Amino acid sequence: MKIGEAQKLYRAQRASLLEQKQKLLKKREDLEKKMNITPDGKEIYANEAARLELTLDAVTQRFDENQEVLDRLVEERVLVWNAEVSRQQSDVMQEKSDDMAKIMEVARRIGKGAKVPASDEKKLMDYSMEVYLAAKNLAMLNERKKREKYKSLWEDEDDRQRQEYDPQEKAENAGTSVGLPDTSPVEGVDEILSEGTALSDTPTE
Repeated sequence: MKIGEAQKLYRAQRASLLEQKQKLLKKREDLEKKMNITPDGKEIYANEAARLELTLDAVTQRFDENQEVLDRLVEERVLVWNAEVSRQQSDVMQEKSDDMAKIMEVARRIGKGAKVPASDEKKLMDYSMEVYLAAKNLAMLNERKKREKYKSLWEDEDDRQRQEYDPQEKAENAGTSVGLPDTSPVEGVDEILSEGTALSDTPTE
């Protein structure tokens, strides 16, 4: 399963558990009010209160387990994201280093009096007018020599599509060992939530 898919499933499950937890807390609040206004209410509603508390604890535990998995998924996503950004930065540095070597080679060729493509000459000018002029001055000294003709050092790269980087997409589509969330109903929740707003109006002795 992909990290992005797992996060969606676990977030949906968390939302469902949070809703159940809020409803159970409201039930507990209503039951506490009922216990306080009913003579011997604590004894009369003790069983319902205990059942409600156990169910609330079970939902809370499931919610906490779900949150732990979500935290783990966030960590996995960040690791993939950082690795992709790091790779991108490394590739950019390598590209700059390669460009520098090519620019120096263009300067060397011009200095030898060779003919280089106008686009390569422009790259050298953009990099350093001083280096360009020095190469041109050196070329004048070598103008009587046979002039070689070169293709552009960037020709292949211009044809090649630049690699696209999307750390967000990479992180979402990375695999995870996390399984599907447990969507089975927590025991007792449906029964309690289907009862009246303050649980049963009939005291249980």
